[in-house]
Amino acid sequence: MKRSILLLAAGLAPLAVQAHDFPTSGRVEYVLECMQKHEGKYEYLYKCSCAIDHIAKEMSYEDYVAMSTAQRNQTLAGERGGMFRDPPTVKVMANKYKALQASASKACHVPER
Repeated sequence: MKRSILLLAAGLAPLAVQAHDFPTSGRVEYVLECMQKHEGKYEYLYKCSCAIDHIAKEMSYEDYVAMSTAQRNQTLAGERGGMFRDPPTVKVMANKYKALQASASKACHVPER
């Protein structure tokens, strides 16, 4: 009985790790952008890495891309920006991402900029 439970747990462990795994390039982009906002100080390598880890625990990479894109493009001018400013669902996504990012920044001691 114990052996079958251990085998089941061992089989499910890789699935749990992959549940909200972000590609390395996505994590690196976030960390580099975060560090750039803080004058490129080396200490932010760890703090910004911590923040993206917190974000990755809360959402899938696909949701992260959609929500961060919505939030980032809220200030685009003209008609192109309208698709990120006007639809209520996009506003909700942007606000949810902004709140999650603020929570991750607070937990990892990354000041807002």
